Amino acid sequence: MSSTIWSVDDHLEDILAAIRPLDPIELQLPDAQGCVLVEDVTVPIALPPFDNSSMDGYAVRVADVAGASEEFPAVLTVIGDVAAGSGGLPTIGPGQAARIMTGAPLPPGAQAVVPVEWTDGGTGGGAATAMRPAGEAPEGASGEVRVHRPAEEGAHVRSRGSDVQAGDLALAAGTVLGPPQIGLLAAIGRGTVRVRPRPRVVVLSTGSELVQPGERLAEGQIYDSNSFALAAAARDAGAISYRVGAVTDDAETLRATIEDQLIRADLLVTTGGVSVGAYDVVKEALASVGDEDVPGSGIDFRKLAMQPGKPQGFGSIGREHTPLLALPGNPVSSYVSFELFVRPAIRTLMGLPDVHRPTVRAALKADKALASPAGKRQFLRGTYDAESGSATPVGGSGSHLIAALAHADCLIVVPETATSVEPGAEVDAVLLG
Repeated sequence: MSSTIWSVDDHLEDILAAIRPLDPIELQLPDAQGCVLVEDVTVPIALPPFDNSSMDGYAVRVADVAGASEEFPAVLTVIGDVAAGSGGLPTIGPGQAARIMTGAPLPPGAQAVVPVEWTDGGTGGGAATAMRPAGEAPEGASGEVRVHRPAEEGAHVRSRGSDVQAGDLALAAGTVLGPPQIGLLAAIGRGTVRVRPRPRVVVLSTGSELVQPGERLAEGQIYDSNSFALAAAARDAGAISYRVGAVTDDAETLRATIEDQLIRADLLVTTGGVSVGAYDVVKEALASVGDEDVPGSGIDFRKLAMQPGKPQGFGSIGREHTPLLALPGNPVSSYVSFELFVRPAIRTLMGLPDVHRPTVRAALKADKALASPAGKRQFLRGTYDAESGSATPVGGSGSHLIAALAHADCLIVVPETATSVEPGAEVDAVLLG
Protein backbone atom coordinates (compact mmCIF):
# COMPACT_ATOMS: atom_id res chain seq x y z
CA MET A 1 0.00 0.00 0.00
CA SER A 2 1.29 3.40 -0.97
CA SER A 3 2.28 5.71 1.91
CA THR A 4 0.89 8.72 0.02
CA ILE A 5 -2.45 10.01 1.22
CA TRP A 6 -4.71 10.48 -1.78
CA SER A 7 -7.57 12.95 -1.94
CA VAL A 8 -11.04 11.74 -2.92
CA ASP A 9 -10.93 13.82 -6.09
CA ASP A 10 -7.51 12.58 -7.19
CA HIS A 11 -8.47 8.94 -6.66
CA LEU A 12 -11.65 9.36 -8.67
CA GLU A 13 -9.82 11.23 -11.41
CA ASP A 14 -7.26 8.42 -11.61
CA ILE A 15 -10.05 5.84 -11.97
CA LEU A 16 -11.98 7.70 -14.65
CA ALA A 17 -8.84 8.49 -16.64
CA ALA A 18 -8.14 4.76 -16.96
CA ILE A 19 -11.65 3.66 -18.00
CA ARG A 20 -12.99 3.90 -21.53
CA PRO A 21 -16.58 3.45 -22.70
CA LEU A 22 -17.41 -0.01 -24.01
CA ASP A 23 -17.36 -0.54 -27.77
CA PRO A 24 -20.75 -0.11 -29.48
CA ILE A 25 -22.71 -3.14 -30.69
CA GLU A 26 -25.96 -3.69 -32.59
CA LEU A 27 -28.72 -5.11 -30.40
CA GLN A 28 -32.29 -6.22 -30.87
CA LEU A 29 -34.75 -3.86 -29.16
CA PRO A 30 -35.57 -6.16 -26.21
CA ASP A 31 -31.86 -6.47 -25.44
CA ALA A 32 -31.17 -2.73 -25.75
CA GLN A 33 -33.13 -1.62 -22.70
CA GLY A 34 -30.91 0.31 -20.31
CA CYS A 35 -28.21 0.79 -22.94
CA VAL A 36 -26.93 4.11 -24.27
CA LEU A 37 -27.60 5.05 -27.88
CA VAL A 38 -24.44 5.88 -29.84
CA GLU A 39 -26.04 7.42 -32.93
CA ASP A 40 -28.84 9.82 -33.73
CA VAL A 41 -31.99 8.01 -34.87
CA THR A 42 -34.17 9.81 -37.43
CA VAL A 43 -37.78 9.06 -38.22
CA PRO A 44 -38.20 7.14 -41.52
CA ILE A 45 -42.00 7.39 -41.58
CA ALA A 46 -44.47 9.90 -40.17
CA LEU A 47 -46.33 9.01 -36.99
CA PRO A 48 -49.16 8.40 -37.31
CA PRO A 49 -48.60 7.30 -40.92
CA PHE A 50 -52.17 8.26 -41.92
CA ASP A 51 -55.11 10.30 -40.62
CA ASN A 52 -56.99 8.10 -38.15
CA SER A 53 -59.82 8.25 -35.68
CA SER A 54 -59.20 8.91 -31.99
CA MET A 55 -62.71 7.72 -31.07
CA ASP A 56 -65.27 5.05 -31.85
CA GLY A 57 -67.92 6.87 -33.84
CA TYR A 58 -68.82 7.94 -37.36
CA ALA A 59 -66.68 9.52 -40.07
CA VAL A 60 -68.60 12.44 -41.57
CA ARG A 61 -68.39 15.56 -43.70
CA VAL A 62 -68.50 18.79 -41.67
CA ALA A 63 -71.24 20.36 -43.82
CA ASP A 64 -73.55 17.38 -43.23
CA VAL A 65 -73.59 17.83 -39.44
CA ALA A 66 -73.54 21.63 -39.30
CA GLY A 67 -76.28 22.86 -36.97
CA ALA A 68 -77.16 19.37 -35.73
CA SER A 69 -78.89 19.23 -32.35
CA GLU A 70 -80.94 16.93 -30.15
CA GLU A 71 -84.12 18.49 -31.50
CA PHE A 72 -82.97 18.58 -35.12
CA PRO A 73 -80.40 15.80 -35.64
CA ALA A 74 -78.53 15.32 -38.89
CA VAL A 75 -79.70 12.06 -40.47
CA LEU A 76 -76.92 10.34 -42.45
CA THR A 77 -76.82 7.15 -44.46
CA VAL A 78 -74.27 4.65 -43.11
CA ILE A 79 -72.41 3.16 -46.08
CA GLY A 80 -69.98 0.85 -44.29
CA ASP A 81 -67.62 0.10 -41.45
CA VAL A 82 -63.97 1.08 -41.08
CA ALA A 83 -61.92 -0.90 -38.58
CA ALA A 84 -58.25 -0.57 -37.67
CA GLY A 85 -56.28 -2.17 -40.46
CA SER A 86 -59.08 -1.75 -43.00
CA GLY A 87 -58.35 -1.52 -46.69
CA GLY A 88 -60.70 -0.67 -49.56
CA LEU A 89 -62.10 2.34 -47.72
CA PRO A 90 -65.53 3.72 -48.66
CA THR A 91 -65.64 7.27 -50.01
CA ILE A 92 -67.90 9.50 -47.95
CA GLY A 93 -70.23 11.56 -50.11
CA PRO A 94 -72.88 14.15 -49.24
CA GLY A 95 -75.33 12.87 -46.62
CA GLN A 96 -73.23 9.81 -45.91
CA ALA A 97 -71.20 8.45 -42.97
CA ALA A 98 -69.12 5.39 -42.13
CA ARG A 99 -68.96 3.78 -38.75
CA ILE A 100 -65.32 3.98 -37.63
CA MET A 101 -63.29 2.44 -34.82
CA THR A 102 -60.45 4.00 -32.80
CA GLY A 103 -57.21 3.88 -34.78
CA ALA A 104 -58.93 3.17 -38.09
CA PRO A 105 -57.91 5.26 -41.13
CA LEU A 106 -60.13 8.20 -42.00
CA PRO A 107 -61.92 7.32 -45.24
CA PRO A 108 -61.74 9.60 -48.30
CA GLY A 109 -64.22 12.45 -48.22
CA ALA A 110 -64.57 12.42 -44.43
CA GLN A 111 -63.42 15.52 -42.55
CA ALA A 112 -64.20 14.69 -38.93
CA VAL A 113 -65.34 11.97 -36.58
CA VAL A 114 -68.37 12.32 -34.34
CA PRO A 115 -68.17 10.11 -31.23
CA VAL A 116 -70.85 7.45 -30.95
CA GLU A 117 -72.07 9.28 -27.80
CA TRP A 118 -73.13 12.18 -30.04
CA THR A 119 -75.42 9.88 -32.02
CA ASP A 120 -78.33 7.50 -31.58
CA GLY A 121 -75.94 4.62 -32.24
CA GLY A 122 -77.30 3.96 -35.71
CA THR A 123 -80.43 2.18 -36.93
CA GLY A 124 -81.06 -0.70 -39.23
CA GLY A 125 -78.93 -3.80 -39.73
CA GLY A 126 -75.63 -4.59 -41.35
CA ALA A 127 -73.02 -1.87 -40.94
CA ALA A 128 -75.02 -0.07 -38.31
CA THR A 129 -74.95 -3.01 -35.92
CA ALA A 130 -72.04 -5.30 -36.74
CA MET A 131 -68.35 -4.91 -37.60
CA ARG A 132 -66.82 -6.63 -40.60
CA PRO A 133 -63.36 -8.25 -40.51
CA ALA A 134 -60.49 -5.82 -41.14
CA GLY A 135 -59.93 -5.25 -44.83
CA GLU A 136 -63.32 -6.53 -46.00
CA ALA A 137 -64.94 -4.21 -48.52
CA PRO A 138 -68.01 -2.34 -47.17
CA GLU A 139 -71.42 -3.05 -48.60
CA GLY A 140 -73.88 -0.46 -49.76
CA ALA A 141 -76.23 1.59 -47.62
CA SER A 142 -77.44 -0.51 -44.72
CA GLY A 143 -78.73 1.90 -42.10
CA GLU A 144 -78.95 5.42 -40.81
CA VAL A 145 -77.39 7.34 -37.96
CA ARG A 146 -78.73 10.46 -36.28
CA VAL A 147 -76.04 12.94 -35.20
CA HIS A 148 -76.99 15.32 -32.38
CA ARG A 149 -74.02 17.70 -32.40
CA PRO A 150 -71.97 19.49 -35.06
CA ALA A 151 -68.25 18.80 -35.54
CA GLU A 152 -65.43 21.01 -36.72
CA GLU A 153 -62.99 19.90 -39.39
CA GLY A 154 -60.38 17.57 -37.88
CA ALA A 155 -62.44 16.83 -34.77
CA HIS A 156 -61.38 13.53 -33.17
CA VAL A 157 -58.90 12.89 -35.98
CA ARG A 158 -55.25 12.17 -35.38
CA SER A 159 -53.55 13.87 -38.31
CA ARG A 160 -50.79 12.18 -40.25
CA GLY A 161 -47.42 13.22 -38.79
CA SER A 162 -48.97 14.94 -35.76
CA ASP A 163 -46.59 12.97 -33.52
CA VAL A 164 -43.40 13.08 -35.61
CA GLN A 165 -42.65 13.79 -39.24
CA ALA A 166 -40.39 11.74 -41.48
CA GLY A 167 -36.86 13.10 -41.14
CA ASP A 168 -37.36 14.36 -37.57
CA LEU A 169 -34.85 13.43 -34.89
CA ALA A 170 -36.42 10.58 -32.91
CA LEU A 171 -33.67 10.03 -30.34
CA ALA A 172 -30.28 11.67 -29.94
CA ALA A 173 -27.00 9.85 -29.33
CA GLY A 174 -26.41 9.53 -25.60
CA THR A 175 -30.02 8.68 -24.79
CA VAL A 176 -30.53 5.90 -22.26
CA LEU A 177 -33.09 3.53 -23.72
CA GLY A 178 -35.98 3.04 -21.31
CA PRO A 179 -39.43 1.61 -22.07
CA PRO A 180 -40.80 4.76 -23.81
CA GLN A 181 -37.70 5.03 -26.00
CA ILE A 182 -37.89 1.33 -26.92
CA GLY A 183 -41.55 1.87 -27.81
CA LEU A 184 -40.71 4.82 -30.08
CA LEU A 185 -38.02 2.83 -31.88
CA ALA A 186 -40.49 0.02 -32.49
CA ALA A 187 -43.16 2.48 -33.66
CA ILE A 188 -40.87 3.87 -36.37
CA GLY A 189 -39.91 0.38 -37.51
CA ARG A 190 -36.47 -0.06 -35.96
CA GLY A 191 -35.84 -3.70 -35.04
CA THR A 192 -32.24 -3.15 -33.94
CA VAL A 193 -30.26 -0.22 -32.62
CA ARG A 194 -26.58 0.60 -32.13
CA VAL A 195 -25.71 1.09 -28.47
CA ARG A 196 -23.01 0.72 -25.87
CA PRO A 197 -23.91 -2.44 -23.95
CA ARG A 198 -24.62 -2.43 -20.24
CA PRO A 199 -21.36 -3.14 -18.40
CA ARG A 200 -21.00 -6.54 -16.75
CA VAL A 201 -19.95 -5.99 -13.15
CA VAL A 202 -18.81 -8.83 -10.91
CA VAL A 203 -19.08 -8.17 -7.17
CA LEU A 204 -17.07 -10.37 -4.84
CA SER A 205 -16.86 -10.18 -1.05
CA THR A 206 -14.05 -11.65 1.05
CA GLY A 207 -13.82 -12.90 4.60
CA SER A 208 -13.87 -16.27 6.34
CA GLU A 209 -16.37 -14.84 8.82
CA LEU A 210 -19.03 -14.32 6.16
CA VAL A 211 -22.07 -16.57 5.86
CA GLN A 212 -24.76 -16.38 3.19
CA PRO A 213 -28.21 -15.19 4.28
CA GLY A 214 -30.49 -18.10 5.12
CA GLU A 215 -27.68 -20.19 6.59
CA ARG A 216 -27.08 -20.72 10.29
CA LEU A 217 -24.58 -18.42 12.00
CA ALA A 218 -21.84 -19.96 14.08
CA GLU A 219 -19.93 -18.09 16.77
CA GLY A 220 -17.93 -15.20 15.34
CA GLN A 221 -19.74 -15.24 11.98
CA ILE A 222 -21.82 -12.54 10.28
CA TYR A 223 -24.02 -12.48 7.20
CA ASP A 224 -22.55 -11.31 3.91
CA SER A 225 -24.48 -8.12 3.18
CA ASN A 226 -21.89 -6.27 1.09
CA SER A 227 -22.09 -8.43 -2.01
CA PHE A 228 -25.89 -8.14 -2.07
CA ALA A 229 -25.87 -4.37 -1.54
CA LEU A 230 -23.17 -3.69 -4.11
CA ALA A 231 -24.63 -6.04 -6.73
CA ALA A 232 -27.94 -4.19 -6.32
CA ALA A 233 -26.14 -0.84 -6.53
CA ALA A 234 -24.44 -1.95 -9.76
CA ARG A 235 -27.82 -2.81 -11.28
CA ASP A 236 -29.18 0.52 -10.09
CA ALA A 237 -26.29 2.26 -11.87
CA GLY A 238 -27.24 0.55 -15.13
CA ALA A 239 -24.98 -2.51 -15.13
CA ILE A 240 -25.61 -6.21 -15.44
CA SER A 241 -24.33 -7.46 -12.10
CA TYR A 242 -23.07 -10.85 -10.98
CA ARG A 243 -22.68 -11.60 -7.30
CA VAL A 244 -20.04 -14.06 -6.14
CA GLY A 245 -20.47 -15.61 -2.70
CA ALA A 246 -17.95 -14.72 -0.03
CA VAL A 247 -14.42 -16.05 -0.57
CA THR A 248 -12.48 -17.26 2.45
CA ASP A 249 -9.32 -15.54 3.64
CA ASP A 250 -6.96 -17.43 1.37
CA ALA A 251 -4.93 -15.57 -1.23
CA GLU A 252 -4.70 -18.44 -3.72
CA THR A 253 -8.43 -19.15 -3.53
CA LEU A 254 -9.21 -15.49 -4.06
CA ARG A 255 -6.81 -15.17 -6.96
CA ALA A 256 -8.28 -18.24 -8.66
CA THR A 257 -11.83 -17.01 -8.11
CA ILE A 258 -11.05 -13.63 -9.63
CA GLU A 259 -9.36 -15.23 -12.63
CA ASP A 260 -12.44 -17.41 -13.18
CA GLN A 261 -14.67 -14.31 -13.18
CA LEU A 262 -12.66 -12.36 -15.75
CA ILE A 263 -14.46 -14.03 -18.65
CA ARG A 264 -17.73 -12.31 -17.75
CA ALA A 265 -16.49 -9.02 -16.29
CA ASP A 266 -16.11 -5.55 -17.72
CA LEU A 267 -15.44 -4.39 -14.16
CA LEU A 268 -14.54 -6.28 -10.99
CA VAL A 269 -15.43 -5.03 -7.50
CA THR A 270 -14.10 -6.65 -4.35
CA THR A 271 -15.03 -5.74 -0.81
CA GLY A 272 -12.95 -6.45 2.27
CA GLY A 273 -9.30 -7.27 2.81
CA VAL A 274 -7.72 -3.95 1.80
CA SER A 275 -6.53 -2.45 5.10
CA VAL A 276 -3.45 -3.34 7.13
CA GLY A 277 -4.65 -6.43 9.00
CA ALA A 278 -2.90 -9.78 9.02
CA TYR A 279 -5.68 -11.40 6.95
CA ASP A 280 -6.18 -8.73 4.31
CA VAL A 281 -5.97 -11.21 1.48
CA VAL A 282 -7.04 -8.92 -1.36
CA LYS A 283 -3.77 -7.03 -1.06
CA GLU A 284 -1.83 -10.27 -0.78
CA ALA A 285 -3.57 -11.82 -3.76
CA LEU A 286 -3.54 -8.82 -6.08
CA ALA A 287 -0.70 -6.48 -5.07
CA SER A 288 1.50 -7.78 -7.91
CA VAL A 289 -0.88 -9.83 -10.04
CA GLY A 290 -0.19 -9.70 -13.75
CA ASP A 291 2.95 -7.56 -13.56
CA GLU A 292 5.13 -10.06 -15.40
CA ASP A 293 2.66 -11.44 -17.92
CA VAL A 294 0.69 -8.31 -18.71
CA PRO A 295 2.67 -5.06 -18.67
CA GLY A 296 0.76 -2.21 -17.08
CA SER A 297 -1.59 -4.39 -15.06
CA GLY A 298 -1.72 -4.64 -11.28
CA ILE A 299 -3.56 -3.11 -8.35
CA ASP A 300 -2.40 -0.06 -6.39
CA PHE A 301 -3.59 0.01 -2.78
CA ARG A 302 -4.00 3.46 -1.31
CA LYS A 303 -5.01 5.48 1.72
CA LEU A 304 -7.56 8.20 1.05
CA ALA A 305 -8.24 11.33 3.08
CA MET A 306 -11.88 10.34 3.66
CA GLN A 307 -14.14 8.84 6.30
CA PRO A 308 -15.48 6.23 5.96
CA GLY A 309 -13.50 4.41 3.27
CA LYS A 310 -9.85 5.23 3.92
CA PRO A 311 -8.34 2.05 2.38
CA GLN A 312 -8.94 1.65 -1.36
CA GLY A 313 -7.47 -0.25 -4.26
CA PHE A 314 -7.59 0.33 -8.00
CA GLY A 315 -5.94 -1.08 -11.09
CA SER A 316 -6.44 -3.61 -13.85
CA ILE A 317 -5.88 -7.34 -14.18
CA GLY A 318 -5.76 -9.92 -16.95
CA ARG A 319 -4.85 -9.66 -20.59
CA GLU A 320 -7.87 -7.46 -21.30
CA HIS A 321 -6.78 -5.03 -18.55
CA THR A 322 -10.12 -5.45 -16.79
CA PRO A 323 -10.48 -2.65 -14.23
CA LEU A 324 -10.77 -3.72 -10.59
CA LEU A 325 -11.82 -1.58 -7.66
CA ALA A 326 -11.04 -2.98 -4.20
CA LEU A 327 -13.29 -1.51 -1.52
CA PRO A 328 -13.10 -1.77 2.27
CA GLY A 329 -15.20 -4.37 4.06
CA ASN A 330 -17.26 -2.39 6.56
CA PRO A 331 -20.78 -2.12 5.09
CA VAL A 332 -21.07 1.68 5.15
CA SER A 333 -17.49 2.11 3.93
CA SER A 334 -18.07 -0.22 1.00
CA TYR A 335 -21.36 1.41 -0.02
CA VAL A 336 -20.06 4.98 0.25
CA SER A 337 -17.00 3.92 -1.73
CA PHE A 338 -19.23 2.38 -4.39
CA GLU A 339 -21.24 5.58 -4.75
CA LEU A 340 -18.13 7.75 -4.99
CA PHE A 341 -15.94 5.59 -7.21
CA VAL A 342 -17.64 2.51 -8.69
CA ARG A 343 -20.87 4.12 -9.87
CA PRO A 344 -19.01 6.80 -11.88
CA ALA A 345 -16.84 4.04 -13.37
CA ILE A 346 -19.93 2.09 -14.46
CA ARG A 347 -21.51 5.20 -15.97
CA THR A 348 -18.26 5.92 -17.82
CA LEU A 349 -18.24 2.40 -19.29
CA MET A 350 -21.79 3.07 -20.49
CA GLY A 351 -20.62 6.21 -22.29
CA LEU A 352 -22.84 8.61 -20.35
CA PRO A 353 -21.83 12.28 -20.35
CA ASP A 354 -22.79 12.84 -16.69
CA VAL A 355 -21.50 10.08 -14.42
CA HIS A 356 -22.03 11.67 -11.00
CA ARG A 357 -24.91 11.71 -8.56
CA PRO A 358 -26.51 15.15 -8.26
CA THR A 359 -25.19 17.32 -5.43
CA VAL A 360 -27.22 20.12 -3.83
CA ARG A 361 -26.51 22.74 -1.18
CA ALA A 362 -28.53 22.15 1.97
CA ALA A 363 -28.88 23.60 5.44
CA LEU A 364 -27.68 21.20 8.13
CA LYS A 365 -30.56 20.23 10.39
CA ALA A 366 -29.09 18.88 13.62
CA ASP A 367 -29.40 19.29 17.40
CA LYS A 368 -25.70 20.01 17.81
CA ALA A 369 -22.56 20.69 15.82
CA LEU A 370 -21.10 17.81 13.82
CA ALA A 371 -17.49 16.93 14.54
CA SER A 372 -15.23 15.82 11.72
CA PRO A 373 -11.58 14.67 11.65
CA ALA A 374 -9.12 17.27 10.41
CA GLY A 375 -7.82 16.71 6.89
CA LYS A 376 -10.48 14.14 5.95
CA ARG A 377 -13.59 14.52 3.85
CA GLN A 378 -16.40 12.96 5.84
CA PHE A 379 -19.53 11.46 4.32
CA LEU A 380 -22.41 11.21 6.77
CA ARG A 381 -25.64 9.43 6.00
CA GLY A 382 -28.66 11.71 5.96
CA THR A 383 -32.12 12.52 4.67
CA TYR A 384 -32.76 15.46 2.36
CA ASP A 385 -35.94 17.54 2.45
CA ALA A 386 -36.31 19.34 -0.87
CA GLU A 387 -39.13 21.57 0.40
CA SER A 388 -37.07 23.08 3.23
CA GLY A 389 -33.72 22.59 1.52
CA SER A 390 -32.31 20.87 4.61
CA ALA A 391 -30.30 17.72 5.28
CA THR A 392 -30.59 15.77 8.53
CA PRO A 393 -27.99 13.21 9.69
CA VAL A 394 -29.24 9.64 10.20
CA GLY A 395 -27.48 7.49 12.78
CA GLY A 396 -23.86 7.98 13.76
CA SER A 397 -20.61 8.08 11.83
CA GLY A 398 -19.65 4.45 12.46
CA SER A 399 -18.81 2.50 9.30
CA HIS A 400 -20.74 -0.54 10.54
CA LEU A 401 -24.13 1.18 10.96
CA ILE A 402 -25.96 -0.42 8.06
CA ALA A 403 -29.43 0.14 9.55
CA ALA A 404 -28.95 3.91 9.42
CA LEU A 405 -27.73 3.61 5.83
CA ALA A 406 -30.98 1.87 4.88
CA HIS A 407 -32.93 4.96 5.96
CA ALA A 408 -30.67 7.53 4.25
CA ASP A 409 -31.27 9.14 0.87
CA CYS A 410 -28.23 11.41 0.76
CA LEU A 411 -24.63 11.73 1.86
CA ILE A 412 -23.85 14.86 3.86
CA VAL A 413 -20.36 16.05 2.96
CA VAL A 414 -18.09 17.68 5.52
CA PRO A 415 -15.00 19.05 3.72
CA GLU A 416 -11.40 18.33 4.69
CA THR A 417 -10.94 21.88 5.98
CA ALA A 418 -13.73 21.65 8.57
CA THR A 419 -13.50 20.01 11.98
CA SER A 420 -17.08 20.88 12.92
CA VAL A 421 -20.26 22.08 11.25
CA GLU A 422 -22.84 24.09 13.15
CA PRO A 423 -26.61 23.52 12.80
CA GLY A 424 -28.00 25.68 10.00
CA ALA A 425 -24.69 25.82 8.12
CA GLU A 426 -24.75 25.05 4.40
CA VAL A 427 -23.34 21.68 3.37
CA ASP A 428 -23.16 19.64 0.19
CA ALA A 429 -25.63 16.76 0.01
CA VAL A 430 -25.07 14.00 -2.53
CA LEU A 431 -28.54 12.71 -3.48
CA LEU A 432 -28.73 8.92 -3.60
CA GLY A 433 -32.33 8.51 -4.79
